[in-house]
Amino acid sequence: MSQPTAWFERKFAFPLSIEVYPSVVERLSSAADRLAEEVSSVGTSLMKKPQGRWSIKEHVGHLGDIEPLWLARVEDYVQGRQQLTPTDLQNKQTDEANHNASEITDLLERFRARRMLLLHRLETLHPRQITAMVEHPRMKLPMGIVDHLYFVAEHEDHHLAVIRAMRASPK
Repeated sequence: MSQPTAWFERKFAFPLSIEVYPSVVERLSSAADRLAEEVSSVGTSLMKKPQGRWSIKEHVGHLGDIEPLWLARVEDYVQGRQQLTPTDLQNKQTDEANHNASEITDLLERFRARRMLLLHRLETLHPRQITAMVEHPRMKLPMGIVDHLYFVAEHEDHHLAVIRAMRASPK
């Protein structure tokens, strides 16, 4: 399969075991480095928009755009909310951000800085917050924080796979 499945078509099975928490956090902590590595040798194709879809810069910008949502959802667990904070399913923020006008280094640094906020917050969680279950607003599935963080890691790996496919595409 050369192209990743569209994100909203992905299916997930939760809950995951609490034992995978350290591994998932490790994936999250390496995401900024993996993203930087993936775009390091792209060159001038950073702004190409295949079939009118997002450019590589826009994918990187989107990961920075959505990072505050992941942190807000961690707070949903901390506050004992019944449902996770919803997202804009149209990705309006990314579409309107004009990430192609930004330097790729700035987009990467923005993502890295926002990810550090999430990682620092995770360090402060109480064990009962890690085992709490909250409903995901789109999928209507109860998710523990391990499930949420796995979802986040899968989301960014999805974008990394899309970027890799874009790099490999001759167009």
